[in-house]
Amino acid sequence: MDEPIRDEEEARRLARTIVSDLAAYHKAEVERGIVEDRLFEVLAGPIEEGRRHYRERVAPDLWGRGFYEKALVDFLLKPFGRIKSRIW
Repeated sequence: MDEPIRDEEEARRLARTIVSDLAAYHKAEVERGIVEDRLFEVLAGPIEEGRRHYRERVAPDLWGRGFYEKALVDFLLKPFGRIKSRIW
């Protein structure tokens, strides 16, 4: 296995990539989850799979810094802000 990522910017980039891919591959589920105000329930499996992948690739002192969770907001929620929902 490769050495874990120890660079903060590289860890952020990986988190953004994983979440961007998740949003692209599960676009219909993202939209449905936002409309129904159940996004994290609808995507629980893929979000956890992405988190697991992120934790496997990043040094423990970095994965605990919240980069993956921030990427969820920036790349899973914000791009879909045009969808009518009770959340906004």
